[in-house]
Amino acid sequence: QVQLVESGGGLVQAGGSLRLSCAASGRTFSSYAMGWFRQAPGKEREFVAAINWIGGSTYYADSVKGRFTISRDNAKNTVYLQMNSLKPGDTAVYYCAAHHGGTSRYPPLSRVEYDYWGQGTQVTVSS
Repeated sequence: QVQLVESGGGLVQAGGSLRLSCAASGRTFSSYAMGWFRQAPGKEREFVAAINWIGGSTYYADSVKGRFTISRDNAKNTVYLQMNSLKPGDTAVYYCAAHHGGTSRYPPLSRVEYDYWGQGTQVTVSS
């Protein structure tokens, strides 16, 4: 069982930056691939970024590529999402998720493959 707690959301002007954190409980964090997803009002939850167990492989949605960076610190049981050049279209609740994939090189990109979810943190970007 893994419990995930996101933090770092808030209100920011367009062009600004935020860094989200997701702290995981448990001693086996390094055996999980991690992902960030987001859900805007009236829309489905969508993939944002993912990282494999060791941080050697990262993937991004086209809409955030070049602006967002996912990283992890296994010693701190934490995954991060650095968000730069934020746009109003990035406004959503952001969720981190964990996939028990062992030492697979490739993290999943589909939300249905993730086993555990955090409660979400709101990000609002004003124009």
